[in-house]
Amino acid sequence: MCDQTFVAITFGPCDSCGNPSPLMNIYIKSEAINYCSFCVEMMACRGLQKGESLATLKTESDTLKKKLEEERGKLNDVELHQVAEKIEVLNPLSVKTRRVMKGHTNKVLCMDWCSDKRRLVSSSQDGKVIVWDAFTLNKEHGLALPCTWVMACAYAPSGCAVACGGLDNKCSVIPLSLDKNENLAAKKKSVAMHTNYVSGCTFTNSDMQMLTSSGDGTCALWDVESGQLLQSFHGHTADVLSLDFAPSETGNTFVSGGCDKKANVWDMRSGQNIQSFESHESDINCVKYYPSGDAFASASDDATCRFYDLRADREVSVYKKDSLIFGASSVDFSMSGRLLFAGYNDYTINVWDVLKGTRASILFGHENRVSKVRVSPDGTALCSASWDNTLRIWA
Repeated sequence: MCDQTFVAITFGPCDSCGNPSPLMNIYIKSEAINYCSFCVEMMACRGLQKGESLATLKTESDTLKKKLEEERGKLNDVELHQVAEKIEVLNPLSVKTRRVMKGHTNKVLCMDWCSDKRRLVSSSQDGKVIVWDAFTLNKEHGLALPCTWVMACAYAPSGCAVACGGLDNKCSVIPLSLDKNENLAAKKKSVAMHTNYVSGCTFTNSDMQMLTSSGDGTCALWDVESGQLLQSFHGHTADVLSLDFAPSETGNTFVSGGCDKKANVWDMRSGQNIQSFESHESDINCVKYYPSGDAFASASDDATCRFYDLRADREVSVYKKDSLIFGASSVDFSMSGRLLFAGYNDYTINVWDVLKGTRASILFGHENRVSKVRVSPDGTALCSASWDNTLRIWA
């Protein structure tokens, strides 16, 4: 597919056979064709070589995947916890709740820290976005959006704007002002537009470009000023639930995870999927880069978190326990990268020793599913968002 190609589902008469049925509303260079699934398959078959069929191509694809896994397996040496056997065990952590932020009237779905290490933004199912002062618990800005389920929010690197998006299929940027009486809703600017809900958003190294992930199975890079689509990323076969931008200043890659159980690494310049990992057994809810940018972690509904080394091109550690049966919703690393904080659907936050693969601590306090965990930019605090309508600061 080209950069301007995407798919949406509608119902009506097929442009090819005329039968009323669910249609794949395929946009090719902004020109829409409405084909039923049978006609799409027929259209695909026209490009097949003699003796080929979709079944033979699928078999060939599966064979190549197996060969790739075998070649990867030949390069495997030892697991991360085996290398770390001689490293000292971590001392017990004394992390406690220091602040509880109440203000949302429904599930808090996302939050993000400002680069000033003090302010943070949260979004909720109540349709509101709130900017908080984490020291005083004051609400500096509050904004009601036209739709509920604001599933994504992010602070701009400069701290002068926030982005948010959700079930309205849009991602909007809101400039922040020192004047608390100013009407921020009037300054809200729609930047990104998908054909399904927006599940994640993040700025790149500047306020001028933004990455979004969506339930339409794509990720996209947008120019904030003009709202123009700069690059689209096609490769997932189901909803994309999370993305994270590489931490390097010259970073040109990002990682995404979704309902197809895949974690994909993308090159932003070419739009190509450069690495793909498929070891989870259920939806990937969150992906997060390691502080060095050489690895990333993922959290999944299969009740595990996994650690992938990009240089080794493989999974090097799995964080799980038999007693953990609920899905993991969010992950983030400590500043040193030694600890992995993971929020779970059983209302807890589990802290894992990244090197040894063991659980270092459990944080209790929330009364419903933990939807997001984020370590502050200076590494001194952790903020968690939950479906119990609150956010908590841990330190």
